[in-house]
Amino acid sequence: MKAPYGLNILGTCLNCDRRQPESFCNVSPDLLRSLSALAHHSAYPSRAVLFVEGQIPRGVYLLCQGEVKLFTTSPEGKTLIIRRAGPGGVLGLSAVLTGVEYELTAETTAPSQLNFIRRDPLLGWLQQHSEAALRAALALSREYECAYHDIRDLLLARSSVGKLAKLLLSRCPGQDPCEEAKVRSALTHEEMAQMIGASRETVTRLMGQLKKKQFIRQEGSTLVIRNRPALEAMVA
Repeated sequence: MKAPYGLNILGTCLNCDRRQPESFCNVSPDLLRSLSALAHHSAYPSRAVLFVEGQIPRGVYLLCQGEVKLFTTSPEGKTLIIRRAGPGGVLGLSAVLTGVEYELTAETTAPSQLNFIRRDPLLGWLQQHSEAALRAALALSREYECAYHDIRDLLLARSSVGKLAKLLLSRCPGQDPCEEAKVRSALTHEEMAQMIGASRETVTRLMGQLKKKQFIRQEGSTLVIRNRPALEAMVA
């Protein structure tokens, strides 16, 4: 089904070919059918706010395609991006399960399809099906593990350039170190700064240094990593 923003919307989860082994929605066909019946399928443009930090949880969002950033903002207005979710991610799950306010704000960074499931039907579905409850536990465990690694890297990195190098490498995992790699889903300098706890000016200066050393180069909106070993050495 064609939809705005250049997306190809699937009206049912049963026909989806985007599920990954670790996806929250990667369950048996019968469970998937019941989950799809609970979901409201919607398309969103880039920069659409799904929920806001401090808001009472209404339900969860299953990310089918696109990307969403989750961030927190200090009283002084400083923003820190905690993570960026891709297809297969479930957003707002911990708040829905505990009944507390959303801990983060969720905003799309690209045109996205999300399936919204209200809190009460979701809790009933989890209570009725042990396989679904296990999927929820695994999703929360992965979320905790990712948050732990990101916070550890942020606090223990020796320098801002080391944090920036690690961020760039994380955008193209598993690449051959001898080959150039294109960074997927290019970030603005402001977003990079929000992800490593630095200022935009610092990121702009460091990116200039990396380009001057020919470790990276810019091709329009795409960033190309030319010297992966050099960036890895900065992280170590």
